[in-house]
Amino acid sequence: MRWRRYGEHGALIEFDSLEQAMAARATVEAARPSDVVELVPGARSLLVEARPGSRALDEVRALIDDLTGPPSTEAREITIDVVYDGEDLELVARDAGISEQDVVELHTGAEYTVAFTGFAPGFGYLTGLPEPLRQSRLDTSRTRVPAGSVGVAGEFTGIYPRESPGGWRLIGRSAAVLFDQHAGRPALLAPGDRVRFRSVR
Repeated sequence: MRWRRYGEHGALIEFDSLEQAMAARATVEAARPSDVVELVPGARSLLVEARPGSRALDEVRALIDDLTGPPSTEAREITIDVVYDGEDLELVARDAGISEQDVVELHTGAEYTVAFTGFAPGFGYLTGLPEPLRQSRLDTSRTRVPAGSVGVAGEFTGIYPRESPGGWRLIGRSAAVLFDQHAGRPALLAPGDRVRFRSVR
């Protein structure tokens, strides 16, 4: 674990693994020292911003130094319907050495955790992807990926919340609304949420 100053009142904590970063975020969020004003999780990092003049960063350091495992929290469970007809479904199956139906069964058979969010409002990076589906990004990114596209890249799976460029391998599409700025909770997915995918026609 490495601590780096981030501005006058913040720290960027870097971890050796995604699991360590997720456990640290969950621990700090569960305790939530009153003078912590913002937490920004990353793949292997956690950015902490504290109220000026407070000892919040020291409190966070103590919490993480004492970390022995993720705290018990009430994670939301979300099921997302997917039509598995993505442009790269055949490619993913071929590179994994399995059938397209096997890809669907593997993707829907796993339980995922939202590790962190980013790239675009509402985009969650979901961990828990079965090993055969952990494949590299496309060699050349697409200039246009439709909203709702479900993709895989490396150890993550995710859903594009809006039309944008992207290089993930697309295996399906969903009608789920990932981000609504007018909703009380604008983003459907938040770090720590548990997600399952359900195949629909």
